[in-house]
Amino acid sequence: MTSRAVTWLRMMQPAGFYSTPSYAQRLAEVAREEGVDPREFGIRVMFFSGEPGGSIPGIRDSIAETFGARVVDCGTMAEVTPWMHGAGSADTDGMLLWQDIVYTEVCDPESFRRVPYGSQGTPVYTTLERTSQPMIRLFSGDLTHWVMEDNPCGRTYPRLPQGIYGRIDDMFQIRGENVYPSEIAAVLTELAGYGGEHRIVVSREGVMDELAVQVEADTATESAGAPAMERFSETAAAALNRVLGLRVAIEVVSPGTFERTDFKAKRVIDDRDLYRTLNRRAGSGTDG
Repeated sequence: MTSRAVTWLRMMQPAGFYSTPSYAQRLAEVAREEGVDPREFGIRVMFFSGEPGGSIPGIRDSIAETFGARVVDCGTMAEVTPWMHGAGSADTDGMLLWQDIVYTEVCDPESFRRVPYGSQGTPVYTTLERTSQPMIRLFSGDLTHWVMEDNPCGRTYPRLPQGIYGRIDDMFQIRGENVYPSEIAAVLTELAGYGGEHRIVVSREGVMDELAVQVEADTATESAGAPAMERFSETAAAALNRVLGLRVAIEVVSPGTFERTDFKAKRVIDDRDLYRTLNRRAGSGTDG
């Protein structure tokens, strides 16, 4: 499907493009495999939704540079369509909340009370114009933080400066620290030598949770040999430690190790559930 998209994009030269950020990254990878520079598509504006990335600088800037296009982050829920009521503009990054279409509050996910501007919470949506199946304070389960400040484009809406950067159920804790998969993706995307895919492995050693990242090197780094692979590993570990405040074990693997997908990327493997199951069985003295 992606190879066919490369053919059609070269032929049709669309001005706009809409997908998830991870699909755009996959599209660029396939295009290069076929000897096509993604800039040849002539895309001027790329709209993204469906997963974090469009407002995360490392991912947003990498895609913009790859395609030579302006990246606009968008967001909503299927239950409040047909309006994509949160989006950036030509001059403003992040996502502006069009409050006169769908009234959005950012709320504490436990109390459902609105949090002050500058705080993190989950978006809660109320449709104002839809008369068929209206939604009143619909809980999204996403994670973001919002601000109310002057916007470069002049609009006076609240804004999500980093867009939607995760789901409540995507976040995991390592030794008391909250970790979001999108943070890890943003760090790796900015590293020279990154091969475009990775896996996050959460496990347990004794009583301590451990975080490991298996990351593909690009072809040039692998071709440069073991010293280059080791340098890339050290660079990735240091960058993730700086952002996350955690020790991260890095395993560098060859390009193409991980399966690519045309759909939303799933990169987290949590082995702690297996550990807990085995521990319970050992404690009860049963095998099943």
